[in-house]
Amino acid sequence: MAPIGIFGGTFDPIHYGHLRLAQEIAESMRMAEVRFVPSATPPHRAAPQVTSQQRLEMVRLATAGNPLFTVDDREFRRSGPGYTIDTLTELRREAGAMRPLCLLLGADAFLELATWHRWHELFGLAHLIVAHRPGFPPESWPARMPQPLAREYQARLLHQPFAVHLSPAGGIATQAIAALDISGSMIRDSLTRGVSPRYLLPDPVLDYIRNHNLYVTQEVNESR
Repeated sequence: MAPIGIFGGTFDPIHYGHLRLAQEIAESMRMAEVRFVPSATPPHRAAPQVTSQQRLEMVRLATAGNPLFTVDDREFRRSGPGYTIDTLTELRREAGAMRPLCLLLGADAFLELATWHRWHELFGLAHLIVAHRPGFPPESWPARMPQPLAREYQARLLHQPFAVHLSPAGGIATQAIAALDISGSMIRDSLTRGVSPRYLLPDPVLDYIRNHNLYVTQEVNESR
């Protein structure tokens, strides 16, 4: 069975960096699909400026029309913080014991993994696919990791990434992706300053942001 990719995040807002990461990994790893799982109540950052429902709607707009992408709103139907361990536990139960599940992460997020809730248990539920851009090679990561994570990385690293097809969980694979230096904070800052972020995110998402007057300060609003 082809692996299922799981891509969680705040998506505040979703942009081409997110979409390209998911597309490249899905194709290179020959995944059945990538499920975008927006976090309703992100546990690792301050509450977003926009509502969880608005972020969910932007993810739906951004992924519409791509047969590789689906949107999973389960964290919006759960009370409390959106811990990845809880989401993967549910998905493993639904997928069965043998279907490979792959949690997609950027390198920056992976280096912070040891701060996540019950992070050791993630390996029993899924493989981790860590995307990296030029200039940030995997060889440089261990020196930046806390020792517990470095030990897991060295023990679980898959030198043949397609090995994720052969077992349901437990490995770490790395994947080089296109260098798109885009972030949600960059887009939010542009909107706050009244600068267009066009070509950083899909047009339907930008139209939604403008139609709902998102990420705009009161001062900018009043000057228009």
